[in-house]
Order: sequence, then C-alpha cells, then structure tokens
Amino acid sequence: MIDPCKININDFDYPLPDERIARFPLENRDSSKLLVYKKDKYTTHSFDEIPELLPENTLLIFNNTKVIHARLLFKKETGSIIEIFCLEPAENTIDIQLAFQQKSSCIWKCFIGNNKRWKDTFIEKQFEHNGSIHIIKAERKEAVENAWFVEFSWDDASLTFAEVLDKLGVIPLPPYLNRAAVEKDNIRYQTIYAERNGSVAAPTAGLHFTETTFNQLKSKGIKCENLTLHVGAGTFKPVTSDTIDQHTMHSEKVYIERKLIEDLIENIDKNIIPVGTTSTRTLESLYWFGVKLYLGEQTFEDLDVLQWDAYQEKYNAAGISILIALQSILSFMNSRKIDVLSGQTQMMILPGYQFKITKGIITNFHQPRSTLLLLITALIGEKWKEIYDYALENDYRFLSYGDSCLLLP
Repeated sequence: MIDPCKININDFDYPLPDERIARFPLENRDSSKLLVYKKDKYTTHSFDEIPELLPENTLLIFNNTKVIHARLLFKKETGSIIEIFCLEPAENTIDIQLAFQQKSSCIWKCFIGNNKRWKDTFIEKQFEHNGSIHIIKAERKEAVENAWFVEFSWDDASLTFAEVLDKLGVIPLPPYLNRAAVEKDNIRYQTIYAERNGSVAAPTAGLHFTETTFNQLKSKGIKCENLTLHVGAGTFKPVTSDTIDQHTMHSEKVYIERKLIEDLIENIDKNIIPVGTTSTRTLESLYWFGVKLYLGEQTFEDLDVLQWDAYQEKYNAAGISILIALQSILSFMNSRKIDVLSGQTQMMILPGYQFKITKGIITNFHQPRSTLLLLITALIGEKWKEIYDYALENDYRFLSYGDSCLLLP
C-alpha cells in the first residue's frame, strides 16, 4: 500500500530553464519531436512517425473535451480591467452542455482578477451580433472557496452562453506561457477532435494529432476511442506541501459512453494507451468505480472517484479483476438504461500505483513538482529523471505547446 506521507514533492523537482518552455506552437502540429521510451531505452523521433511506433493491437483513448473561451475582460470607465474566468456552472448537478445552452442569463463559478476594483453592482460590456450592438452584464454574487458566483445576463435572447463566450471570451492559455492569447491560439490550443465544451485548459498531448495522423492510424489498424474529462483550472494547481498527503487533488467532470466500456472489455488484453494524463486518470478511475459498484460501496447515481479511493485497503484487498470491474459498470448502465455515464474524478495517481487499464501513454513534458509528473513517475518509475535530462540536453520543447513522449513501460 502506498503511503502518501512518504512521497516528498521535492523528489520530483528538476531545473526547467525559461527558454525551454514552448511559448508558441510549431507551424505544423505533427512536426514536434517525439521521445519514445521502450524496454528501458529512449530514442528521438518526429511525432508524424507515431503510427509506426505504436505497438500492434493498440487501442488509443482520446479526451474529446473542448476548451471554452473562459476569460472575459471588462474595462471600466477608469481604465481598470476586471477579468472574469469562468470555471463551471453554479449548479454543480447540471449537465455542462445544458449550461452552455442557457439563454438570456446564467450563473457560473468564476475566478475574478482585479476583484478589489469591482465596486459597482454590475459591470458591463458591449458586443455586436447581427449588425446590432448588445450588452452583457456581470453581477458578482457570493464568494465560494477561492472564487465567486457571477450572474451573467445579456439582452439578445437568441444567443446561448456558449455563443456569448465565443464572441466575447478569450482562450485561457496556461499561466506559465506568460503571454496574451493571439488569434492563432483559438485554433492551436485546441485538438482537432475537440467536441464537448467544458475545459479551461487543453488536453495538450492531443494537440500533436492531425487528420493525416488519424488516417495513418486507421491504415495501420489502430483503433481510436473517445472519453470526456473537462480539464479544470486545478490542473495548474502547484503542490505546495512537502508531502503529498497534505495536497488536495482537484475534481473534474467526466463523461463515458457505453461504447467505450464495451470496447475496453473487448480489448482488455491489448495495448490500451491513453493520449494524455487526463485520459489516463479517467481510464484508471473507471476501474475503481467498477470496484465500488461490485462491492456495493457506490451509493451515488453518478461516477464518483475520490482522491484516495485507489489506495484504500478494502478495495485493493478485494482483488477484483479489470474485466469484472468494467462489467459491473456496464451492468450499472444497463440497469439504469443510460448510454452515457457522467460524474467526477478526484483520483491522484502516485508513484507505486499499479495501473489497471493503462499500458502506456502519449504525453507532453510536465512542470516540476506537479501531480502530472507524479503520474508519469507512477508509470515509468525513476527513469523519468533520465528521460527529462535527455530531453533538456537535446533541445526538446516543454509544457503545453512543447514536444511529446510515447512511454511504453
């Protein structure tokens, strides 16, 4: 059993020079470098070679979430800028796709930048639609944790909130890029297969994929499936405590279609490789949700995996197979006559964790002292240090717009 008290975040630090952070994407998505780790060796390739480098009988799992234009900038008459960063609907139970379809008004949980300058009841901003000028108003409601509930209202009842954000919002680049978003980011900080609105950060491992890549994967007989995890702002939350037991993992919304569960069952003995850490967390969360269902521990209607579920003795001691866990989920969906399982996961994957479904990963290079780096270490062990040193020495580009890895432990 993993003891989080013994995992010190200082052991997962490394020097990342500022110039190694990729500020902008390359001209072509698939021209990034690809570091392949296999059989304790690592080699450098170009990402467009990945269809040839994946093992036979691979099932790739993609996160089809779509990044919303979450940042709204309101300029006051004094010249001050109030930034409202939309995080999630205030009604936590509402399907986020329905929240985006609301018209005239809605309430969201938001971060507020320059909050002390917000003196008035409302702040407002003009926008144009169908040749007419309209107004959106924002009213700050009560504080919640480190954020606020904000009510938005707009005078064009034909527009959904999704359309308002597309017209007025700014794509939310990661803070470590330390620059303003430009027009190109609207396309490049989004995977080409993004479908479901809801993320405030991109699942960046997927940014390298192109139509050409997918065509080549298909010709190689490599199957592709989707799931949805809406990436929250917590993905950038630093680990500030020395030991991991003091860190609270962020919770994120997930949506799983019946077809994915069926495909996982059918391909359980094959190479199931998630694209990105978000897909990995979702896949592994599925197993523990299935365990809780099988043991009768799950009392909620939705998927709900907590931070420490995977490390509880009662779940591990049960020795439930992956197949039984997945079949339990399918039975759960059948009994409720649902084709899409929704819920949330707070799962933290730590060094020492034994992966249940994941056989490898396609991912980018992650920040020092991050929970993402902890996940990578869980998969490949202490070898991560050599790999990251090699990448730094060989001009790899790091973080969201940077280069990628195919890790096959």
